[in-house]
Amino acid sequence: MSNSERRISISTASDQTGIPVHVLRQWEARFPQLKPKRDRSNRRYYQDKDLIIVERIKELVYQDKMTLEGASKKLELELKGTRPPETTAQMRKLINTIEKDVRAALNLMDETDRKRLESK
Repeated sequence: MSNSERRISISTASDQTGIPVHVLRQWEARFPQLKPKRDRSNRRYYQDKDLIIVERIKELVYQDKMTLEGASKKLELELKGTRPPETTAQMRKLINTIEKDVRAALNLMDETDRKRLESK
């Protein structure tokens, strides 16, 4: 079993992250991204990827002072890889990309209109 496939009990996860067991259970209910697996006897077990998510939730809630709902939304965006731009350069790059896409869509619409008028 590789390190990323380790099975960690909820109490061990609690010890490693400093988050009480009852809070971990609440987070499982509030964060769809945190879904530890269960064994045949229905006991939950955490893996390394779950602990990374717990640490990120902990950071968002305790350090960044986000609500659970806000932290869940931000975590969802992060896990999808759609973070908002953090620098002016990233923002400019995003704007340029959007502008190119809009221009391409407008050109396509113009071509479609032109073809439709020519066929009349």
